[in-house]
Amino acid sequence: MTVRLVLLFLAISLLGCDDRAVKQSASGSTEEAAAPATNRIDIPSTVRSNLGITFANVERRRVDSTIRVPGAFELQPLARHEYRLALPGTVHLEVDQYLRVEPGDLLYRFRSPQWPELQHEIIVGEQDIESAQAEIEVARARIAEAEDRASIQRERLLSLTEAEIRNADLEAQIAELEASLPRLRAELRQAETKLANAERTREHALHRASAATGIPEDLLAANADEEGIAMPVYRTIDWIEVRATEPGVVEMLALTDGAFAEAPSLVLSTVDPSKVRFRAMALQSDLARLGTMEDSRIVPPSTAGIPLNDAVSASVTVGLEAHPEQRTVTLLATPADGRAWIRPGVSAFLEVVAETTGGPALAIPRAAVVKDGITHVFFRRDPGDPNKAIRVEADMGIDDGRWVVINSGISLTDEVVLDGAFELKLATQQGGVMQKGGHFHADGTFHAEDD
Repeated sequence: MTVRLVLLFLAISLLGCDDRAVKQSASGSTEEAAAPATNRIDIPSTVRSNLGITFANVERRRVDSTIRVPGAFELQPLARHEYRLALPGTVHLEVDQYLRVEPGDLLYRFRSPQWPELQHEIIVGEQDIESAQAEIEVARARIAEAEDRASIQRERLLSLTEAEIRNADLEAQIAELEASLPRLRAELRQAETKLANAERTREHALHRASAATGIPEDLLAANADEEGIAMPVYRTIDWIEVRATEPGVVEMLALTDGAFAEAPSLVLSTVDPSKVRFRAMALQSDLARLGTMEDSRIVPPSTAGIPLNDAVSASVTVGLEAHPEQRTVTLLATPADGRAWIRPGVSAFLEVVAETTGGPALAIPRAAVVKDGITHVFFRRDPGDPNKAIRVEADMGIDDGRWVVINSGISLTDEVVLDGAFELKLATQQGGVMQKGGHFHADGTFHAEDD
């Protein structure tokens, strides 16, 4: 009996649809038939441009277990590099503020009254080295001469002894030569000590000159051709040039061009904008839910011109700072990649997936869903025609204020209208699609109900 009632009800419904179809056909015989209602709306390129329509991809997200923490970007401690004067002198700047520099670029030059003194120390050291080397050669020659003379005298003495002739003077000369050898060897050690001291003096002076100029010691000591004359590089330097050692942007000029400053005055500083980190303040009550924080990313704020899903993955650590009054704890995140919107001082959000047993669900941006009366709708881009959008009643699930789970009507490959959804809702209302009761069939056609 129940089956018969269900079949009878379906037959009456189909007859109702057929009767209404006959009525519509009869009324259309005297006037042009109106275009059938549909849940699709045309969005050609001109409409998208005029309305500023943008699209967002459907994503798999753990909306129910995502902790979103506000924060801002800041420079890493090693992002800033300072350049200071190694010697007092007059500074001539070669760069301007906010100029991009690369390693090796000339930053400034300076002339110091102490630089000639360093040059003189190197020269004195080299002269002492040459003098000590000469003394060593003389000492070695004296030792060799004394040993040779003593050897000759011994041979003569041996010959006289074999002839049974004694020569007291010859024996005295041999004894005198042998007695002078320790003194001559001591003079050699003294000359070698002078050489070592002179080398250390020159090495120390070269080290100070290298620290002042930034040029390696071996290059400073190497010969250079100066107007056809070969001389060490350090002797050719008048103005000391300071070049960039790290890439970055000139942040601050601490001295004016032509100023005289004492060492170690700051001349300028550079920063590397790519070395940033994100500082966020999480609630202390969420610490137990954060877990390992392996699945974390930084998402941009809802700002025009920045795609909502332009997030960047990040490695997160819990900072040392905690605030007992605010009940917060610091989270530090280092982005894995760069983005145009990642700059020091820019606010954003850190999303950390808490430990959960549930899986991800299909979600769309909450801003893509608009309210139409007592229902919520969004517009899905037609997969078969990118110039059309399909109005869909939102079967909404969990909502975290930024993303909302959609239980039906979308797939992972779909796009939804983000900017311009409200204008499309008004357009569907003004077009009469939703101004009267009815329902959509599976093929997208609209069937109005009788009054």
